[in-house]
Amino acid sequence: MSEKQKVAVIGLGSIGLGMAQSLLRAGHRVVGVDVSDARRQAFIEAGGDAVSTSAEAAADADCVICVVVSAAQTEAVLFESDGVADVMPEGSVFMSCATVPPAFAVKTAARLESMNRHYLDAPTSGGPAKAATGEMTIMASGTEAAFARAQAVLDACTSKVYRLGDKAGGGSAMKLINQLLAGVHIATACEAMSLAIKLGLEPDQVYDVITHAAGSSWMFENRVPHILAGDYQPKSAVNIFTKDLGIVLDTARAEDFPVPVAGAALQMYLMAAAAGMGQDDDTSVARVYAQLAGLQLPTGSEPK
Repeated sequence: MSEKQKVAVIGLGSIGLGMAQSLLRAGHRVVGVDVSDARRQAFIEAGGDAVSTSAEAAADADCVICVVVSAAQTEAVLFESDGVADVMPEGSVFMSCATVPPAFAVKTAARLESMNRHYLDAPTSGGPAKAATGEMTIMASGTEAAFARAQAVLDACTSKVYRLGDKAGGGSAMKLINQLLAGVHIATACEAMSLAIKLGLEPDQVYDVITHAAGSSWMFENRVPHILAGDYQPKSAVNIFTKDLGIVLDTARAEDFPVPVAGAALQMYLMAAAAGMGQDDDTSVARVYAQLAGLQLPTGSEPK
């Protein structure tokens, strides 16, 4: 479907707000929902409508986009009091963008389809910047009808949609693999930079050399500047990876599949969270290494 639609966006954080603004630019009628008065007001000032309940936003919506953090929050949006499942029109689509276990996506899709609503398993990648410009990558799976119903929304919010099968769960499985790699790469970047400082190497020079060598990665290039600036204000928080790598380990265990490297990385994020850094930038893993080894990292703006 390419016509203009009514779209409800549940969750106006940095990703949800960017998606909602992209939909506005494409000419859709967009109603946003968030627990934060300030976020709702920001969306109103951007030209959208905002309400305080998910059910109110979802009534008569062609598509409901759920941009929350977890499976538990997604389930609450759908099925708890003031949930959207009962008020969404028959034939509408629920587009789930959270990182959730594949088994949750399968179960939730079946439940919605039994109510004559569609479910698109559609986790995202690209962060706030790509959300704001309508250039996100979405790893999606679902029925042909779910894709058709969501097509206008996907056109407005993405530069690339990977269609990963006709059943929910494939999108979440692919996001799980992405998060395994992302979480490990960030943790190893923090480990490498901390060891480099312990060895007396100059941090900026380490960054310059490694980004021009085979050991680099996208996460090394993207995250190490946070360490160099001593800036641990959260762009992506430690707790994102305690959750997402937890999903990786739980899913792998259900498949009797060993993931020792992901498990080791998870322990580093858990150590950071235990040290009170759960809401800080995910590069705070470097601060854990610094505490353990008595290192002086570059200073800047550590959260209070």
